[in-house]
Amino acid sequence: MGLLQEIKDAGIVGCGGAGFPTHVKLSCTVEYLIINAAECEPLLRTDRYLMKTKAPEIITAVELVANMVKAQKVFIALKETYTEEIESLERAVASAKSNVQLYKMRNFYPAGDEQIMVCDVTGHTVPPTGIPLDVGAVVSNLATTYCIYEAHQKLPFTHKYLTVTGAAAHPTILHVPLGTSLPACIEAAGGSLLTDYHIVVGGPMMGKFFSKEDIADMVVTKTTSGILIVPDDTELVRRKSVPLKTILNRAKASCIQCSYCTQMCPRYLTGHPLQPHKIMRKLAYAENLDFILEDKDVQQAMICSECGLCETYACPMGLAPRQVNVFLKDELRKKQFRYPKPDATFHELEERSYRRAPSKKMAYRLGVAQYYDYRIDECIELTPEEVTIPLSQHIGAPSAPVVAVGDSVTVGQLIGAIPEKSLGANIHASLDGQVTAVSDSSVTIRRSAS
Repeated sequence: MGLLQEIKDAGIVGCGGAGFPTHVKLSCTVEYLIINAAECEPLLRTDRYLMKTKAPEIITAVELVANMVKAQKVFIALKETYTEEIESLERAVASAKSNVQLYKMRNFYPAGDEQIMVCDVTGHTVPPTGIPLDVGAVVSNLATTYCIYEAHQKLPFTHKYLTVTGAAAHPTILHVPLGTSLPACIEAAGGSLLTDYHIVVGGPMMGKFFSKEDIADMVVTKTTSGILIVPDDTELVRRKSVPLKTILNRAKASCIQCSYCTQMCPRYLTGHPLQPHKIMRKLAYAENLDFILEDKDVQQAMICSECGLCETYACPMGLAPRQVNVFLKDELRKKQFRYPKPDATFHELEERSYRRAPSKKMAYRLGVAQYYDYRIDECIELTPEEVTIPLSQHIGAPSAPVVAVGDSVTVGQLIGAIPEKSLGANIHASLDGQVTAVSDSSVTIRRSAS
């Protein structure tokens, strides 16, 4: 069996983003293979833990993938401040006599954005609406790469490494079965130090925000990278709680056209024709929404990566260009507008090298700097009594259940299969136990009594 089939059978998807099926992404031939180990979001520590504790396995997997995609240039891209992680990887590279190179990036946000990383490592700009393959590259998340190592050892994707941090009693890395409840993860980290708090699933910049009540029925999926506990009154929560109508009214009334949002925009600096200040200006003077949606400058909102640097770092007026772009993207999609992929070649701007937003400063702006320097070396193995495993943890069609209530299952057994002729990913049992519920959206397993 080839590696690509092993990846498909194991149900591997991108661990750090939207969950694109990895067997589809790596079905290519490229010049550059780039392993994304920059852990873009402030506060997350999962990839750093893996680099320190699983370096030989990671290098083995990188070599396997590089051989499969026939890459001539193979890099693990990580931040230059990751000194222990660099030492660990260098030892593994030397021991394996590997040709894998480490690309040491400055500690800025969003260093881990796929297109930003490709521009740094290769010097080529991925075109708007394009993918790294357009410039001869493919990027794989570090945690995904470790999953590939496990798949090569005949171990399906059943467990997830994630960071639990912020106002947790004992910030930690967890290794948990897919389908574990988020409250159980917080409890494993000692619980919250706060009475009133919000949960961020993911990182503080691009994660999703929930009240503590909202997460009661939420579970760990293949794309869950972290759980962040933050006070209700932190700047991070305040920004997210501003109503859209207020955001739009502020944009119309208060934008001073300084253009800082454009000057600091990571995609603009790689050469993309995205200029948020022009979008803000046209929104302010528009007589109606339908009219501005026909404007070429406004349609550039479709190529916004939603990194949030514009509103967290750049804007001196405290406005929210990202939220404006998200709103406009939704409206454009309703009109079935698709941004056309240009034929032109794009090049990074000369000033890009000195317009970098330090990650720690981003944490200060968001009010979470007190959690930034936490050292997290411990990993807790958690085995809950029950898991509810979603059948859609990836881009594409939900998996079709192949088990029934009452079935006994073991860890790694297939419980959800990719529908025929569909983009998707297999789903496997993450506990030894009995199936207690099956629906079109999930399978619940109760752990066997030991």
